[in-house]
Amino acid sequence: MDDDHVFVTKDLRLPEWELSETFVRASGPGGQNVNKVSTAVQLRWNVAASSLPADVKARFQRRFKARLTNDGDILIEAKEHRSQALNRQAARKRLADMIAGVATAPKRRVRTRPTRGAVRRRLASKKQRGQVKALRGKVSEDD
Repeated sequence: MDDDHVFVTKDLRLPEWELSETFVRASGPGGQNVNKVSTAVQLRWNVAASSLPADVKARFQRRFKARLTNDGDILIEAKEHRSQALNRQAARKRLADMIAGVATAPKRRVRTRPTRGAVRRRLASKKQRGQVKALRGKVSEDD
């Protein structure tokens, strides 16, 4: 990672000044280290005020709408490592992966129609299946 940018993809970078990091004490197991050292990282990034292209921001906001705060910030917390540096790196990687996931526009679906033969075969199999089921009816006494 560069000193002044967080690399998302090879041609998409996030400036360092857009990120805000807070170091807090982690919860869970870890003994005295957990109680003394602030190793967990809370990474905050404002999506609307970022320098990313407008289409990438729109896709990000649409995809991660439930995770955004009322101010339009995304909050990522990393506390899986005992080291502050590793947690910081993990939080940045998670953010970079989220942005990379929406960086490319999804392909538009081209509508296709089934061939006439496929429709004919489907209807023939439905008719055959219906005849098999019709034979399962009650047997009359004159048969």
